[in-house]
Amino acid sequence: MAKSKTPPPSTRNARTRSRAGFWRLFFRVSAVGLVLLAGWMVYLDAIITSRFEGRRFEVPSRVYARPLELYDGASVSAAALERELALSGFRQGDGVKPGSYRRRGGQFWISTRGFRFPDGQEPRRRLTLTIAGDQVVDLRVLAGEASPIVRLEPAQIGGIYPSHQEDRILVRLDQVPPLLPAALMAVEDRHFYEHFGLAPLSIARAMLANLKAGAIVQGGSTLTQQLVKNFFLSQEQTLARKANEALMSLLLEWHYDKDDILETYLNEVYLGQAGTRSINGFGLASQFYFGESLAGLEAHQIALLVGMVKGPSYYNPRRHPERALKRRNLVLSEMEEAGLISAAEANRARGLPLGVSERPSYSENRYPAYIDLVRRHLARDYREEDLRSEGLRIFTTLNPSIQYAAEYAVRDTVPRLATGEVRDALEAAMVVTAKDTGEVLALVGGRDPAFAGFNRALDAERPIGSLIKPFIYLTALSHSDRYTLITPVRDQSFVLEFDDGRRWQPKNYDGEEHGEVPLHRALAKSYNLPAVRTGLDLGVDAVAETLQAFGVTSPISRYPSMLLGSVSMTPVTVAQIYQGLATSGFNTPLRTIREVTDAQGEPLSRYPLEVDQVADPAAVHLVQYAMQEVMQEGTGRSAYYTVPRQLTLAGKTGTTDDGRDAWFAGFSGDLLAVAWVGRDDNGPTSLTGATGALPIWTRFMASLPQHSFSPVVPDGVSYHWVNDERQALTGEHCENARYMPFITGSEPEQHVSCSGALERRIRSWFEGLFQ
Repeated sequence: MAKSKTPPPSTRNARTRSRAGFWRLFFRVSAVGLVLLAGWMVYLDAIITSRFEGRRFEVPSRVYARPLELYDGASVSAAALERELALSGFRQGDGVKPGSYRRRGGQFWISTRGFRFPDGQEPRRRLTLTIAGDQVVDLRVLAGEASPIVRLEPAQIGGIYPSHQEDRILVRLDQVPPLLPAALMAVEDRHFYEHFGLAPLSIARAMLANLKAGAIVQGGSTLTQQLVKNFFLSQEQTLARKANEALMSLLLEWHYDKDDILETYLNEVYLGQAGTRSINGFGLASQFYFGESLAGLEAHQIALLVGMVKGPSYYNPRRHPERALKRRNLVLSEMEEAGLISAAEANRARGLPLGVSERPSYSENRYPAYIDLVRRHLARDYREEDLRSEGLRIFTTLNPSIQYAAEYAVRDTVPRLATGEVRDALEAAMVVTAKDTGEVLALVGGRDPAFAGFNRALDAERPIGSLIKPFIYLTALSHSDRYTLITPVRDQSFVLEFDDGRRWQPKNYDGEEHGEVPLHRALAKSYNLPAVRTGLDLGVDAVAETLQAFGVTSPISRYPSMLLGSVSMTPVTVAQIYQGLATSGFNTPLRTIREVTDAQGEPLSRYPLEVDQVADPAAVHLVQYAMQEVMQEGTGRSAYYTVPRQLTLAGKTGTTDDGRDAWFAGFSGDLLAVAWVGRDDNGPTSLTGATGALPIWTRFMASLPQHSFSPVVPDGVSYHWVNDERQALTGEHCENARYMPFITGSEPEQHVSCSGALERRIRSWFEGLFQ
């Protein structure tokens, strides 16, 4: 029997020392690894707690249009009402389900969703009304709280988004229909309330399936892991990212309870894209796809949203309806299997269409030029970072019907104004305000209103031409001892010579001269020479001070050329100064914001009407008279080819050299509008205010129901029949008689009679009997 060989002691000792050295190294490496892991865990823990504590989401501010108020007598056309319903996310349907409406001719059945306004909650209602003659008649509330006035939910017209362009509507778990989280867990994580952030068996099954397929075909992630991936990590598929995901999931579950994690998931999950903006969370997805609040969703709609979690782009119901339908029905089967809905309910739901609204109710900023002005007004009171992250609700003055009319007028008219190269180069801008309040109702920044680039309404500073003339004559008429509407002003050329030898010789637009003309006619016909003479008589400084009183804040070059409108302004600035003319000398700062609330609806800022009297209402009244004459007899008379003759308007044309800028500013009893037409390169167009800007202005005014401009005669003004050529009082039926306003005491003292006056009076009396 052979004897076993025993290793020599030296060899045994070497092996023992080797094993001992290995374990020492192993424990040391393990200890270092544990220390590093602990340090890394502390780092990850700090990331989790800092992000989850306090403000977890950057929520964009939402910008709303003014709400449409419906009541008997409200002015709105059937087409405009239908547009506003669509803009606010209402769907054509039975008019019974909240957020739907039905139309038959001029009759509407509308079911509102309710909305929290700054002054309180507007409840859900079902109502019917009829539109006749562009007015609401027979408004009746069929269900809900009775009220003679019903406010529709305002349309969201845009938002101020975080830099990462994520958008969401935050919801609390107790606001979510219970079927949604139940369905989500049935499909994505059935053991959510049982595991500690990881599901080892699910991970093992997924790994096995992926190994068999040779690719990633199945995921084993829990809802917690999905939240960690979306909330903290990138989408890259690496072992390091997966390891961090697992560690952070454990830490998240350690710190926070399941309901908190689930609520955060419901608000974070990515569910689609709207241009550059991502749709995050079920709250916004419900609005985006169905135009409905989350609480109002039915089982088939919940199933679609839950199904989209797997791949929002792949299962986009607007782009890939067949895929989305198949996925939704699969989710409905999962819900049935989990006992969340009955077999009958599942079968009925599978037979329903997707029910997705035709267009997203929340899209990119619909009116970029208007939102631009809103942001500039907000910048006075709010930091940009707060606007991007605090979820403020901004209620503006924008009127969607008026905005639509302004956009259509610009878009449809500009291509008709010229041909060839000029037509292609033409641009335009428009500003519309409420005449009495200065609320900006509409704003168009270019011939393509949807373009979010250069905003000409706010940033195109261009010479205003003859738009300055009402302010020259207002300055003059404020001196009633020297000027009245019938004061003769000389329409005759002259030359100014300056100390440096330069000469300046103003001319009329057509090069003709008319001798002495009454002041009111000089304004109505927009003669240049009388305006310059009057301005020089008053002093350039006096005219500049009038402009500044009416709202011009930029420096004004005080040269004689300023009297022909060389001073540059933006369309918004022009609207500001003409607002004072429309409101009888009260400077009313333009405003776009009515109120701002926080995300919970609590008021933060109110923007009430502000007025400051800057001119004598009596003198302004005289200018208003002359501006009405502009429309009836002067450079604006072509407006009445389109606008009804019975609609009294007041306005003024403006033109600069070579037609580089064409302007029109004017107002009715309800609206003030300013239109500008020109080229961005400041090239010539050969257009005038009457042939370039006025057609846009007229198209806009003709498209809306409104009242005539009928100013109240202020104290200190009296009307008299006068012969303006002879600067004398006369009889009503005398030849050349005009009924004109005068600041009391400035009317003519001389009186001229006329032959045949008695016969004309008698004839007029008899004619009146038969009218």
